Amino acid sequence: MTSIIHGIEQLNIWIGRSFGWCILILTLSVAYEVFVRYVLNAPTVWVFDMMVQMYGALFLMAGPYALAQDSHVRADVVYRLLAVRWQARIDLTLYIIFFFPGMFALFWYGWEIASDSWRYKEVSWNSPARIQIYFFKTLIPLAGGLMIIQGVAECMRCIMAMKTNKWLPRLEDARETEDLLKGQATGLETK
Repeated sequence: MTSIIHGIEQLNIWIGRSFGWCILILTLSVAYEVFVRYVLNAPTVWVFDMMVQMYGALFLMAGPYALAQDSHVRADVVYRLLAVRWQARIDLTLYIIFFFPGMFALFWYGWEIASDSWRYKEVSWNSPARIQIYFFKTLIPLAGGLMIIQGVAECMRCIMAMKTNKWLPRLEDARETEDLLKGQATGLETK
């Protein structure tokens, strides 16, 4: 079971890292647009649409990554005081009641939206550039599907925690700065 959980996490971490490059593309496109608009006085018609698509892609594909890293916001004032078995029971119940219905809806309706968009070869109506957006709309059901798969891994993690009273360690990614800051804080406290 551990290998399945870590395999799913690794997939979502890899996809999250890949889509993280959208930040660079987004930054460069904003810088380009600012330069041509204010220095050359020649604004473009296509950069805004591209920036919206890059931001949307980054937002959609960051969801499964964040779930794999357990970095979604959690109001855990009481939750963290509970035993691991009770935390796992609560998590499993909430996944079944709220998470999966929402993610199945995202996948189902996202699939309908994306298939309609592909059928009509939908383009952006926001600008005269008429950028194709059906590629982007394909990310909606893809993100829903990845969230469902990661949700299954989280449920498996909950079942293991209910049996062992210990959470399975997560695959680490991009936590070096956070760990460094914690180490510095700990070092200051001990001096």
